[in-house]
Amino acid sequence: MARSKSSNRWLDEHVNDPYVKKAQMDGYRSRASYKLLTLNEKDRLIKPGNLVLDLGSAPGGWSQVASKLVGDKGKVIASDILPMDSIAGVEFIQGDFTEQDVFDQIMTAVDGAPVDVVISDMAPNMSGVSTVDQASSMYLVELALDMAMQTLKPKGFFAVKVFQGEGYEEFVKQMRPNFDSVVVRKPESSRARSREVYLVGRGFKG
Repeated sequence: MARSKSSNRWLDEHVNDPYVKKAQMDGYRSRASYKLLTLNEKDRLIKPGNLVLDLGSAPGGWSQVASKLVGDKGKVIASDILPMDSIAGVEFIQGDFTEQDVFDQIMTAVDGAPVDVVISDMAPNMSGVSTVDQASSMYLVELALDMAMQTLKPKGFFAVKVFQGEGYEEFVKQMRPNFDSVVVRKPESSRARSREVYLVGRGFKG
């Protein structure tokens, strides 16, 4: 079956993408790793010794970065519906974190302690129908925020991928009262034509 123009464009972009090549050279599982590295440079999200929760972690690009940043005295708990190959220093829990048994496993993994940082690079499986995809992506970020509010310690950080479109402004307004500040970031490694941005909530009010 012949490829569509859009799929050919994506393939060309992917093959020629400098961040894809850099990820391969640096040993990262995805180009998304550089997005978290950029966010961390700007906002100092993750520090040595931190307890980090990575939602929608597969294939593991963000977990790899987080694990290096927290060091030996820190801990990263990662969760995804999809399987993820093991990463040193990362405890992976497969399943839907909105389901009670998976949530309980996460709580056991963090030993009941409040989390320093919640990160989420989740995106839905895209259908190609923009209204459906936007609604699906906003649903995921709402779930991530709810999880962050249940697990973050006071003054903790929350970083989440959001697609600009219907529901975006309302979500920003929903975040603001819960953090000392909320900033919008567009890392250089995020493709220019993509509607994705990253919201960083600093100083969770608890």
